[in-house]
Formats: sequence, C-alpha cells, structure tokens
Amino acid sequence: MEDVKSHKLLKNRKVVEEINRHLWIESEKAGYDIGFEKAAQDWLQHFSQAWMDYHMPKRQNPSGSQNGSSPEKAQKSSSKSPKS
Repeated sequence: MEDVKSHKLLKNRKVVEEINRHLWIESEKAGYDIGFEKAAQDWLQHFSQAWMDYHMPKRQNPSGSQNGSSPEKAQKSSSKSPKS
C-alpha cells in the first residue's frame, strides 16, 4: 500500500522538485552526490506525510466545505448588508 502511494507521489512534478531540493541538501551534507533514489527514499520516509498534509489536505465533510456550510450559502450571507 505504501509503495502505491509513493509511486503516485513520484508522478507529481512538485514532489519531484522537493526531492531534487532534498537531494541537493543531503548531497552537500554528505560531500558527494547521494543519488536521486536514495534522496527519494529518504524524502518519502521522512517528509512525504507532512508535504501531503499541507498540499493535499483531507476534506472534513462530504460537502467539501470545511466549516459545514456550502460555498453558495457563505457567498449569499456575506453579500447581505445590514439595513441602516
């Protein structure tokens, strides 16, 4: 199951950019090129969950709205102005 998720993540251009950044940083620390495979494994193990939580947040309810009201209701209520 974990391999399926990792495989899907590796198809995401932004994930590959993050792994390449991680590759550069870790290679600088090591003093040699650690290679994309090692960088990818390390990034997937240590950072992928936090990346997914930030970039792919789970919806909190089936309507897709996080506060419980629909976007249409929110728009209507915000467009009403109080009568003076």
